[in-house]
Formats: sequence, C-alpha cells, structure tokens
Amino acid sequence: MTTAADAPLSLPHSDATETLADLSEGAVLARIFPRLPTASAQLLGPGDDAAVISAPDGRFVVTTDMMIQGPDFRLAWSSPHDLGWKAAATNLSDVAAMGARPTALVVAIAAPPSTPVSVLEGLVDGLRDCCEALAPGCGVVGGDLSASDALTLAVTAFGDLEGRAPVLRSGARPGDTVALSGRLGDAGIGLELLFRLGVDSNGVPDRARANALKLTHPTEVAAQLTPVPPIASGPIAALGGATAMLDVSDGLAIDAGRIARASGVGIDFDSRCLGERIEVALGGGEDHGLLATFAPDTVLPPDFRRLGTVVAVSGSSWGTITVDGAPHDQGGWDPYRGWDGAAG
Repeated sequence: MTTAADAPLSLPHSDATETLADLSEGAVLARIFPRLPTASAQLLGPGDDAAVISAPDGRFVVTTDMMIQGPDFRLAWSSPHDLGWKAAATNLSDVAAMGARPTALVVAIAAPPSTPVSVLEGLVDGLRDCCEALAPGCGVVGGDLSASDALTLAVTAFGDLEGRAPVLRSGARPGDTVALSGRLGDAGIGLELLFRLGVDSNGVPDRARANALKLTHPTEVAAQLTPVPPIASGPIAALGGATAMLDVSDGLAIDAGRIARASGVGIDFDSRCLGERIEVALGGGEDHGLLATFAPDTVLPPDFRRLGTVVAVSGSSWGTITVDGAPHDQGGWDPYRGWDGAAG
C-alpha cells in the first residue's frame, strides 16, 4: 500500500469521450454488467435489491476490503485493469486464508463524475479476469455506484467452507511447522522501486517511468500492482490439516505475530528459509501468500514450504517473533502509521 498523497486525478488516456457524468447510473450499469463474471453459486444476480447465493454448507465466509486513491494506489502506476485485478485478488486471498473456496463478490465503486466510462469498464474487466484466473466459478453478484473526489473500490467476498471447519489464526501449537504458499518480498521491492524510480523530479508518480519499471523489473512491479495469491492453496491447506492460517498482506513478521498472539505462542523463523533479503521477506507487505501452521508430523501440502517453527512462550511473550532464536521487530504496513518496515 502507498502512503503519500496522490497527484491530481490523472486517468489513463482513452479514445472514449463519454464520462460518468454523461450517463445515468442505469446506463453505466448496462455498460458494465455484461463484462462481469457470473458466480456459479448465484441463485439471483444483479437487478434486485440484493443477490441470492447458495450456501450448501449452511455457512459462508465473508470478508471486505477497500482500495482508495491516495493511500492505497496511484493512478499513474496502475491501469484500471490492474486496480480491478488487485481489488479482487486481495479479497479472494482472505477467503482462501480461512480454508474456503471463493464463490461471489459484491463490488462498490465511487468515482469522480469526470471519470471516463472506459475506466470503469477496465476495472470490471480486471475483476473478471482475476476471478476467472484465480477462482473459477466466483463471480460478481451485485454492488453499488457512487460519486467521490477520489476513486474508491470496496469489495466484499464470500466463500464456501464445503463442510470443513474454518482455519483460524488461533490454532497454532508449540512444535507446529510454519509454512508459506507464495512468494516473499517481491511486492515490497516493487513498491520501493515505484517510489524511488517511478516518480518525476518532484516526487510525483509518473506513468512513463512506472511503465519503464514494468519492463525492467516485471516480477517485482507486478507483485505489487497485480498480485497472484495462491487461492487454491487455501482449501488444500485446510484439507491437509492446517492448524492456523492467514493471508500475508501487511508483512510476514507482523502477520506471523497475529497468529502467534491469537494462539498464545511465539514463532521462530529459520533465516535459511527466508532468502537472501531477510528484512525484505519479513517486512515487505502485500505479498498475499498464505502463512499456515501444521502439526510437526504433517507432510506439507503442495506449494507450501517450511519457514520456521511454532515455539512455546510465557503469557507475557505471546506473539513474539524471532529469527534463529533472536527477537525481531514486527515492522509492516499499518494504515494509520504508514509503511513501518524495510521495503528494499
């Protein structure tokens, strides 16, 4: 997530001249609904006051997340498609972290009336493509449109536990293996590159410089702007006996601390498992991998790799994070404090 004030609204150039102010809400919806994916769990989709979604399990997982121009993204760095993709991906990852299969999204978008309609079309195309790529069968069943000075996306995601117990943060036990599905540090490096090299001489986000970075550092910049969380690994981890799990969105150290506090334990990372840039792996945010713990005799599911061990600590030390036994700060992203950790 980004922290400085964004430059004045500067949307990607488009040949289309129509803006949101030129059309009614109904006309805008008529333009974007055909572009949205249909959820396989949908019993009643857009068009009524609320959607109806099947819940064969009798329960459903629900989560929500917001992306606001300024604190969360830069229009000079992200295309509308990028924003739609990321808004879907971050919510799908939270559903997967509960061990559930994503089934449906509800999307609310607020934008300046001067916004080209093509921008909203790009947003919903990103939502659609992310769902189709990462969570086939998950679709958009409804939402809302409004006007705002800053482009804002709010996504609510639903998931099916398919008869399984949800995987909580509170189930880790001493001796459990700590493992991760996904990459570490790339998104943090991408953000650092964008802040350092994706700006003009005045520090204002610059589209041309950001596009150049997408060519020279494609892996890192894509990890920040269009993350690809291991959504399928969530249900697989649940079936494989995960005792605790969460989405690594704010940084490995701070998110591991959340599991540790909820479970009344500590977590010790093995530096050999964290790669060459240990501080980036621990402090970089928005990787959106899945961090899970497994009983010590469990064979790790595919795509999970060991990072460390759950350790016993006294009550006053619950939530302690160590690396090779040495205490480590839990830096990471806090929306009210900004980026508080190493990013590159």
